[in-house]
Amino acid sequence: MSLIELIAGVEAREATVTVFNADPAVADALRDHFADRNVRIVDGQTAVGPADFAVLSRDGAFVTAVAVEELLPESGSGNSSGSDSGDGSGDGSRVGEPILDHLDETMFTSYSRAGMVAASREIEDRAWRVGRGELHAGFQTLDVLTGEADTYDLLGGRDDLDVHAYAADEGNAPDVEHYTVHVGRTSEIRETWFVAYDGGGLDEATCALLAEERAPGEFYGFWSYDPETVEYVIDYLTERYGGSEQTDDGGATA
Repeated sequence: MSLIELIAGVEAREATVTVFNADPAVADALRDHFADRNVRIVDGQTAVGPADFAVLSRDGAFVTAVAVEELLPESGSGNSSGSDSGDGSGDGSRVGEPILDHLDETMFTSYSRAGMVAASREIEDRAWRVGRGELHAGFQTLDVLTGEADTYDLLGGRDDLDVHAYAADEGNAPDVEHYTVHVGRTSEIRETWFVAYDGGGLDEATCALLAEERAPGEFYGFWSYDPETVEYVIDYLTERYGGSEQTDDGGATA
């Protein structure tokens, strides 16, 4: 399964949050808050039972239930001030965590290039702090990789951190000292942006970001904190691009 096929597979597994016995404005606020996630928000009513609770389901099967107040920022507006991404609140906790924690792969839509850089930095920082394991990152083209060469040389300088960078053969390869560059002449390397860290033996540090550029400067993909998903991404990259340069037909170039 290719990187783009993996994105499509996660996209197809859309989850549903049904908001029961709540004011319609509550569901609207949740739709705003989860607008860039692969989660559908619907209204529901029960003849008896508590008000303002939400049920997460996938493929018609119950996953979890939670009070609505645990999903919204304190303002109730669906937007949290002081957050770096849409997943956090000003105190560092993730708004919507009771739902997000049950989504091994959390989809996002319409991330800009700047948003992708910011998201990538979180994973790179995690790898730096742990200081061991494997970090794999795709830059689409060698020109883009050149702009990040110093950052990745610094990461690769950690004695126990094995760093790999992937790019399509567009531009000049940077001079590198502490990490490995893999050139892939394939459409998926040119069209995807990814950063995957194996956690260095810590499951709680394992994470990956994988996205496809579907329009110029607009990315659609997912975050995953699931060790099996992250392992799959890293194994695929190692097997597909770990040797010589690769073409779309799988053959090696000279």
